Amino acid sequence: MEQQFGFSQFLAQIDGVGISVLVLLLSLSVSSWYLIVTKSIANYIAKKRADEFLKHFWDVDSLQDVKVSFNDAAPNNAFAELAKQGIDAASDSKIHGLHKLAAAGGTSEFITRALRNGIDQESTRVENGLTLIASAGSAAPYIGLFGTVWGIYHALIQIGLSGQGTLDKVAGPVGEALIMTALGLAVAIPAVLAYNAFTRRNRIWLARLDAFAHDLFILITVGDSNDPCTETQTPHVVAPVISSAISERGL
Repeated sequence: MEQQFGFSQFLAQIDGVGISVLVLLLSLSVSSWYLIVTKSIANYIAKKRADEFLKHFWDVDSLQDVKVSFNDAAPNNAFAELAKQGIDAASDSKIHGLHKLAAAGGTSEFITRALRNGIDQESTRVENGLTLIASAGSAAPYIGLFGTVWGIYHALIQIGLSGQGTLDKVAGPVGEALIMTALGLAVAIPAVLAYNAFTRRNRIWLARLDAFAHDLFILITVGDSNDPCTETQTPHVVAPVISSAISERGL
């Protein structure tokens, strides 16, 4: 009777190690695709909300108007949250002065730390899940290769025990074992492409956030002398603070 080969036959003959490899590849694939889909949707929503906020931010008359708007609706994006943290830091420093430990070093340093912490928090948030995607992209091919080597080893053992070493007896089991390598690549390729896309998006996103932090720092410390949220300083004092404190992230 003619022997049948294919994925179904491969599954019927697979052992416990092979099943474990398949389950691991399937888990990596499901996890990475879940993160790819959810992060893509979240990034789209975040960009849309940020664009709406920035349009509103640059249309208002003063930072006080922005602060009032936060009383009506909580920040729903990174740019709004950063603006709230900066404005709250300026207001808090005017209320408590330099008596608080957090305000040690002056108002400018206090605001700079608040903005820098806001950027660091957003950087941590956008990197969530990327480790798993990177792990799937880098490890899946080797996991699949291990499954292939294990499958070929058992196929050759069975062929040796049967005493039938003809080409048609060898090609089928070896070809079936190569399915593992194909599955590993199928898991890895989308994960690698997604990781590169998310990394690029996060780099651009954080660069925009860093630029907004510079503008916000100028507005809070210099820009609006009629705004109670701001404090008047000379530009030659502000510039070194921005370049040495906020820009030290190197984005």
